[in-house]
Amino acid sequence: MSPADHDFDCLVFIGRFQPPHLGHLAVINEALRHARQVIVLVGSAWQARSLRNPWRFDERQAQLRSCFDEEENARLEIVPLLDALYNNDVWVRDVQRKVRDIAGHHHARLPRIGLIGASRGQSSYYLTLFPQWESVSVPLVDGISASQIRERLFRSLSSTEDYLSTGATHDLPPGVCDALRDFAGSDAHLQLMEEQTLLDQYRRAWANAPYPPIFVTVNAVVVQSGHVLLVRRTAAPGKGLLALPGGFVNPHERLLDACLRELRERVRLKVPEPVLKGSLRGQRLFDEPHRSWRGRTLAEAFYFALRPDQQLPRLKPVKGGDHARWVPLAELEPDSLFEDHFFIIQNFLGLPADFGGI
Repeated sequence: MSPADHDFDCLVFIGRFQPPHLGHLAVINEALRHARQVIVLVGSAWQARSLRNPWRFDERQAQLRSCFDEEENARLEIVPLLDALYNNDVWVRDVQRKVRDIAGHHHARLPRIGLIGASRGQSSYYLTLFPQWESVSVPLVDGISASQIRERLFRSLSSTEDYLSTGATHDLPPGVCDALRDFAGSDAHLQLMEEQTLLDQYRRAWANAPYPPIFVTVNAVVVQSGHVLLVRRTAAPGKGLLALPGGFVNPHERLLDACLRELRERVRLKVPEPVLKGSLRGQRLFDEPHRSWRGRTLAEAFYFALRPDQQLPRLKPVKGGDHARWVPLAELEPDSLFEDHFFIIQNFLGLPADFGGI
């Protein structure tokens, strides 16, 4: 098919590709048949590794490239996309700008752009966000589940090897299988297997509950003089990542009281409670359904803006606990923070979407 025969100047495919599977490949191949250029926007591009987001953007980009020949790759633009979990307008603007900058104008006319996806995956919700683009649906490839693929890969090394040597050919392109074989046994893979074991234990503990559990937690966003208070996690999940101070709410405890208790007991923040209460500038419920590894977990976050001072408040180490520290705002990066904590901070402080050099 010559460029003049293509129905679209550009087709856009949005996904997380964790990992790229044969269902994704079917959509991209269809896009290549109908468009001069295909833009693949890879979501969760700067998230820390987790069971939901095991592979970084550059790894997923290489996996996707391995599925196509030189001519096809020349027509593919694979672009990272930063999540904006609690601000659809920021996310939509990022998508629009990336597509505009890549698609450009063709012979002094506006390009014909479409949004392509599998019939079930291409939700009407996405279409309502991009009414200026046409919609193209591709029949869904049955029997492929990215979440099931990830679970098979992280249950154990033996299950990983068994899956990659037998069942993976029904789900994954050959180049992706090769990349996952290289990934197997790496430090990142071993840490994710540890997290999968914890998650399986968690699920078994709640298996007999009469309904799926919903957990309630609190987090503190404490800011002073261009620094935010964070802790370094010392255990899985998210071992080594930075996180907001917080934890579960006790049965007979109000949410703000739970947040202040966490700051007092876990972080030993040397700020009197009346001063903290007087510094409270906002609170919000963060409820993205996939925000936590343990399942449906709601987080009520409280924003404390302490008065600027040359001395940051002292933090007393807690034996056996996470290590607290003041982190300059300029050092915040999404891939160094646990779960959705970067986006919680972003929400209260109004950090731009390209914060941190993104």
